[in-house]
Amino acid sequence: MKVRLVRNLSFEAAHRLPKVPTGHKCERLHGHSFRVDLVVEGEVNPETGWFIDYSDIDDAWAPLHAQLDHNYLNDVPGLENPTSEILAGWLWTRLKTPLPYLTRVVIHETCDASCEYEGD
Repeated sequence: MKVRLVRNLSFEAAHRLPKVPTGHKCERLHGHSFRVDLVVEGEVNPETGWFIDYSDIDDAWAPLHAQLDHNYLNDVPGLENPTSEILAGWLWTRLKTPLPYLTRVVIHETCDASCEYEGD
């Protein structure tokens, strides 16, 4: 049996978007309560009854959370222009090795706006 598991995670961070048109509201320093959904897919082990332990996802997320939470994203290498699109790809690159079954990263920047990335 194949399943899809979703782990809902979050972090708080400030950023600004340096490449938007002059006067755009996102050009100014602001912050978000980012929500991140990490989606993994695979076969359920018939002996254990599960596919992957959620703690394995948490372990892969922990160093990235430490790097992002309550920080200024523009100062993080690779996030100098921290759009949701770039952030999703940045997370994917860092999570795909420890989570080989990763199939999607979803960034919720606000309550009603999100970006989904499924790799190249």
